[in-house]
Amino acid sequence: MENKIEMAKTYEPQSVESRIYESWEKSGAFAGKVDRSKKPFCIVMPPPNVTGQLHMGHALDNTLQDILTRYHRMKGDATLWLPGTDHASIATEVKIVEAMAKEGLTKNDLGRDAFLERAWDWKRQYGGRIVQQLRYMGSSCDWSRERFTMDEGCSRAVLEVFVKLYNEGLIYKGQRIVNWCPHDKTAISDAEVEYEEQASHLWHIRYPAEDGGEGVVVATTRPETMLGDTGVAVNPEDERYKHLVGKNVMLPLRNRSIPVVADEYVELEFGTGAVKMTPAHDPNDFEVAKRHDLVIERVMNDDGTMTDACGKYAGMTAMDCRKAVVADLEALGLLVKIEDYSHNVGTCQRCGHTIEPLASEQWFVRMEPLAKPAIEAVRNGSIRFVPERFDKNYFHWMENTRDWCISRQLWWGHRIPVYYCDDCGEVMCMADAPHKCTKCGSTNIRQDEDVLDTWFSSALWPFSTLGWPDKTEELDFFYPTTCLVTGYDIITFWVSRMIFSGLAYMNEKPFSDVIVHGLVRDSQGRKMSKSLGNGVDPIEVIEKYGADALRFSLVFGVAPGNDMRYSDEKVEAARNFANKLWNASRYSIMNLEGEESPEKLSLADKWILTRLAQVTKEITEHLDSYDTGIAAQQLYDFVWTEFCDWYLELSKSAMYGEDKALAAGARYTLRKAITSILKLLHPFMPFLTEEIYSFLGNDGFIMLSDWPKAEDFEGDAQAASDMEGIMDIIKAVRVVRVERNVPASKKARIMLLPAADFDRESIERGAIYFERLASASTVSVIDSRSDAPKNAVSAVCVAGEAFLPLEELVDISKEIERLKKEILNIENEIKRAEGKLNNQGFVAKAPAAVVEAERVKLNKNTALKESMLQKLKDFE
Repeated sequence: MENKIEMAKTYEPQSVESRIYESWEKSGAFAGKVDRSKKPFCIVMPPPNVTGQLHMGHALDNTLQDILTRYHRMKGDATLWLPGTDHASIATEVKIVEAMAKEGLTKNDLGRDAFLERAWDWKRQYGGRIVQQLRYMGSSCDWSRERFTMDEGCSRAVLEVFVKLYNEGLIYKGQRIVNWCPHDKTAISDAEVEYEEQASHLWHIRYPAEDGGEGVVVATTRPETMLGDTGVAVNPEDERYKHLVGKNVMLPLRNRSIPVVADEYVELEFGTGAVKMTPAHDPNDFEVAKRHDLVIERVMNDDGTMTDACGKYAGMTAMDCRKAVVADLEALGLLVKIEDYSHNVGTCQRCGHTIEPLASEQWFVRMEPLAKPAIEAVRNGSIRFVPERFDKNYFHWMENTRDWCISRQLWWGHRIPVYYCDDCGEVMCMADAPHKCTKCGSTNIRQDEDVLDTWFSSALWPFSTLGWPDKTEELDFFYPTTCLVTGYDIITFWVSRMIFSGLAYMNEKPFSDVIVHGLVRDSQGRKMSKSLGNGVDPIEVIEKYGADALRFSLVFGVAPGNDMRYSDEKVEAARNFANKLWNASRYSIMNLEGEESPEKLSLADKWILTRLAQVTKEITEHLDSYDTGIAAQQLYDFVWTEFCDWYLELSKSAMYGEDKALAAGARYTLRKAITSILKLLHPFMPFLTEEIYSFLGNDGFIMLSDWPKAEDFEGDAQAASDMEGIMDIIKAVRVVRVERNVPASKKARIMLLPAADFDRESIERGAIYFERLASASTVSVIDSRSDAPKNAVSAVCVAGEAFLPLEELVDISKEIERLKKEILNIENEIKRAEGKLNNQGFVAKAPAAVVEAERVKLNKNTALKESMLQKLKDFE
């Protein structure tokens, strides 16, 4: 086979990667096609925010998806990796509002339509950035099918689902306590709230009885909310308060009476046993208020300031109001005590501001009927989490889920398809906007102002991207998709919602396997964040080391589901591995001139082909079970040690020998080995392997070539076992030579005594390997230890024992002289250390670490002296 022009001496990824990616994409190599003669393999990309840029989490996530995609493509499956981006309502709107603020503009200055024009312009300007960055990573998605959560097809799917759920009574509008972000001025879902422990206080406040009695003492972490209290609750079994139930107490500062109610929600043993009820600002109080018909009064505006109903506190921020309320209570003598108290406080995942529980009119999805089949699909094994332990996160969320608040007080996003007639009050839910009221015919109609939670559209991603609600050929062939690759941090946000959505609207699971990976942390194990300043830009890493090095370092040795620690050293190690393979390939290609034939194979050829069969089988099994980290590590070990360090050296004996048939066998094996290694490694390091593959004279891309199979290789288990025995002996001989500082250029006879179960002929066949790799001048096989020279050094291993005449390794008289000098130096070191350690002043005053270091040094030198004395004895 004719090879391409000579490879460069060094691999320069910066000059290779963009050229290769462009050729892949132009050729249509990424295209996912319906082919009913093949098994489908489909992944939908977790859509990154359209305004985002690549971070290490994306890099890991997309590397794992690309490994699986390239592997299945090479296996011959009909493979589709479907890419796309998410409109990210809150994140995108925040960026646009910030940009407008620099121009002195607000949303209201522009109006909704003009604002949305800006938003689309923003998407067109910045939306392609992360898509281009994914190309730098080598992502082999079918870009011709790229989707956007607000494109026409996905938007139609959203409207279709909303109307369906509304008509089934599973979407409703109601007043509920929601998680309100005063900074973003919108409701957010439970999954978007992050909790952090904060040090605060517990304020004990007296609410006097209406008749002037002592009343009750309540404890709160948020005294500013007492302005919205509309009752006090006690446990019906609490003897302390039975006389107050049905009566009123006075609400301090607002000078109004509020009822005392009995409710089992209150715990007898907790605090004072009396709980203030602020129904508009606490979810539990809200439920109690519904049971007892308590008034629900909001005392906070959407921006987090106090409402006009709060009198002199109106307009204050919550924290300023807190200080003022506490001061006024203290002046009235109603502040009983203040305790230090730590508790979890909800913060907005997007902006980090404290969340205010707020009673608000919002749209909700009724979750219980949707959650039940989704729980069962995982419980019965129809959907599998890998690793399995992550199904606990899923079950905990789904079994305790509350109705999902889906409305957001934003303009960028899917506007809720509900319309109101201002003349007759009719409410209409329609996928297509009505021109007039369906009840009275009036044209005085308006659409609901809110947009849907971003996750509402993302939940439909596995089937909306394939054409639903239309019955497309792609939807019929590729759905349900094969697997989803995602981080464990969005199991609740996204995975759970895709599962119930697929089951509800497609009557079929969205995927079979959920492949869960961990987070990319810094070298100290900390989460990467702006506040710590420890984030790493993947593009900068790619520019320095190449995409393959980054990809390989992110997956190497990482167990499924575990977090990984990023470090430049890991990327450098992966880059060194790429260079090692490049150099080995360059050597191989330079030696592939001449006949190639499997007719006569050496022991080394049979060994490497047998090992290739084994490694191919194991790598295939690892990838089939999604264990990419172990697959990468096993490939690294095999390529670096067995192929580069051993086989390339072993093969030289046949390659450069006089036996032309053996040389042809070595060339045949070398080509087969390097080609197979490139294929096995391609999913992990696509650019490097594609470039080397082209120098081997192959037609077409390696990414479209066939995945190796174990049966492709001419394995010979006995020959491989014999070769490994010979390699063990070579390693043992090398250790003996290193211990005696024998230079590699110094040749010595080797006499071999095979182990009882090791074939004598195999060792004789391996003589050529001892000469090249163990610096043997001659090799002979002996029958017993008595046949070995008396002054021989012995190297023992499982395959047998090797004897090397000592005088051929070293000048004995010079070695004795050298050893005596070294022993004298070590004895002086030992005396110095013993003197220090016997000095009580040193032991008492020196730092413990210094004293311990001296002890360790003494122990090492003592052991070294014993070793050298034994060597001296051997020489003498």
